This record gives sequence, structure tokens and C-alpha cells, in this order.
Amino acid sequence: MLTISATDAKQAFATVLENAAREPVLIQKQKRDVAVVLSIADYERLTRVNVQAFQRFCDQVGTRAEQRGLTEEKLAELLSDDDA
Repeated sequence: MLTISATDAKQAFATVLENAAREPVLIQKQKRDVAVVLSIADYERLTRVNVQAFQRFCDQVGTRAEQRGLTEEKLAELLSDDDA
């Protein structure tokens, strides 16, 4: 991963964008990592993976809840705002 200072990134933003098309670019400010610039393809791949992982997690929780007897009706009752 290419690393560049925030000052250099500011002065050569077009170059940062060109580099980000090939690999992520780490931007540092006062020697601390503050940001990463990456291509839209990399961003979409990362967000798609996260959504898929979250969906798998939800499916697992739903399956376990169903195995333990949670029904749609019980869930609706638990989530209702009624204090009765």
C-alpha cells in the first residue's frame, strides 16, 4: 500500500486518485494514519462482502431463534410497544 502525507496528498490529489485506481493509498497526518483512498471497485467489493457477512449472521441468528421456539407471533409480541 502506498503511503503519502496529507500535505503531499493535498498538493498532488490527481496523482493520489491515479494511484488509488491501482492500489489503496494510505494518507498520514503527523505520522498518524488518518485515511485510505481506494478505487470504487475496491470499495464496492468491501461493502458487498460486509453486507453478505451481515446477512449470514442474521440468518444464523434467525435459525437459532426458530430452533428455540421463536415464532413470528412471539417476535411481534416482544417488539410491540404495548405494556400490557
